Amino acid sequence: MTQATKINDIKRVWHLIDVNEQVLGRQATKIAELLMGKTKPYFVRNLDCGDYVVVVNAKNVKLTGKKETAKSYARHSMYPGGFKSETVKELRARKPEDIVAKAVKGMLPESKLRAKMLKRLFIFAGNEHRFADKFKVN
Repeated sequence: MTQATKINDIKRVWHLIDVNEQVLGRQATKIAELLMGKTKPYFVRNLDCGDYVVVVNAKNVKLTGKKETAKSYARHSMYPGGFKSETVKELRARKPEDIVAKAVKGMLPESKLRAKMLKRLFIFAGNEHRFADKFKVN
């Protein structure tokens, strides 16, 4: 008989992903799978089964084709004249972590669990991160 997954059954693991010179979309799908917990045998869609993910070297992530200049991110403040748009190149200069964060966010389910999953995603522009103690080999 199949047992239903309980919150106490969920075990969270830490993953370190280096996206230096890696294609953004391919890495974002791997990160999203880890955050959702789809690789685990007890995965269910109604529970947050995912792991912690630390992404380093986000400033060196690679995009294919002309996406560096053609792809743009838009937002609006809901005030008149509040539309802002910037290309990937401009966003990389301003805040490179957001490139990876926006790609991963778009690959997660649009439910209340998405915010919980994104809280376990930590992105750093360079090689240094504050979670070195989680990855020490015993």
